[in-house]
Amino acid sequence: MKSVLLIGLGLFGKHIATELNRLDHEIMAVDQNEDRVNEVLPIVTSAQIGDSTNVDFLKSLGIKNFDVCIVAMSGNFQNSLETTSLLKELGASCVVSAAKRDVQEKFLLRNGADEVVYPEKQMARWTAMRYTADHILDFIEIDDEHAIFEIQMPKEWNGKTIGQLDVRKKYNINILAIKENGRMNMSISPDTYLSASKSLLVLGDYKSLHKCFHI
Repeated sequence: MKSVLLIGLGLFGKHIATELNRLDHEIMAVDQNEDRVNEVLPIVTSAQIGDSTNVDFLKSLGIKNFDVCIVAMSGNFQNSLETTSLLKELGASCVVSAAKRDVQEKFLLRNGADEVVYPEKQMARWTAMRYTADHILDFIEIDDEHAIFEIQMPKEWNGKTIGQLDVRKKYNINILAIKENGRMNMSISPDTYLSASKSLLVLGDYKSLHKCFHI
């Protein structure tokens, strides 16, 4: 369990609060809007109404006590930038800030953000990738060059074992798990048998994945 300071309770911030609650983390939620704060009260540990660009208000929250500070403000980039900078000045160990454009990401990184998330851009890439290839069921971007894909079992792999395919050697791809009927099996070996009813979780660089699965 981690202690998280979440600043900004718009749509993105509320989704973050919901997921943090589901994962049983301690959440301090902050927003200037009283209605937004009241909406998340049932799913957060505590909440405050206040201006995150006010250094005295931030000091009162005990910034150094949080494992992660998430700045999810979307309406005013200047306030997001000031909040990010103040959090770092006050000793925040990890500041994660949201950006909407590339130039915002650059400014946030230069002014205290340890990590920047780009919700619209990341979701756009996921949507484009997911729905332009029928055999891709899901994907997680690891970095600019690597990803984990959940793919439907290629027809030509049906009835073979992982050892017979030897995709690690041929394509530099790792099979991480096999999924069937919603259940994940990570206990795989060269003798693991593959069938059309299963899907695969595979890890590799985009070039290798494209070559192997025509992604």
